[in-house]
Amino acid sequence: MVCHGIPSEIYMLKSTDIVNVDITLEKNGFIADSSKAYLLPDASPLAKRLVHTTYEAMWQGINAIKPGAKLGDIGHAIQKHVEKSGYSLVREYCGHGIGREMHEEPEVMHYGRPGVGLTLKPGMTFTIEPMINQGQAKIKTKKDGWTLVTRDKKLSALWEHTILVTETGFEVLTLRGTETV
Repeated sequence: MVCHGIPSEIYMLKSTDIVNVDITLEKNGFIADSSKAYLLPDASPLAKRLVHTTYEAMWQGINAIKPGAKLGDIGHAIQKHVEKSGYSLVREYCGHGIGREMHEEPEVMHYGRPGVGLTLKPGMTFTIEPMINQGQAKIKTKKDGWTLVTRDKKLSALWEHTILVTETGFEVLTLRGTETV
């Protein structure tokens, strides 16, 4: 699965799986969105490398954020890291503006060219959530109309944070206690 998996009695988790937990929070009318990939105890070294690389790619994108930077700078930083590592990026889904609504403008692509796109300004809030596949980038939607899977049945991983552009850089609004910037 790439994302949006719906629990069912049809699929039972295996000790080798990657599990992604994606949560949305609301406080005082504002929304935050975050997800984390978990490796189950017997995950393969290949699964561990994919999850680790996805986490690094998310941070490559986050570290490109500052006033005056362009959206393409974020996407380029993520894409460069992913492709250098031998993986592919899901292109049908992207990060998104977030505030009083879950999905707002702008769309934040996880691929792109530096110096292209919307200019980042203090106060902008959006998510960075690269979906990275072990094999090809192609995905498909299952019959439930919601669950996305890789077409080649290879592994996929996803991490996500909600980011605020500040006067001097960025603030990760969904930073976990186990993480540092």
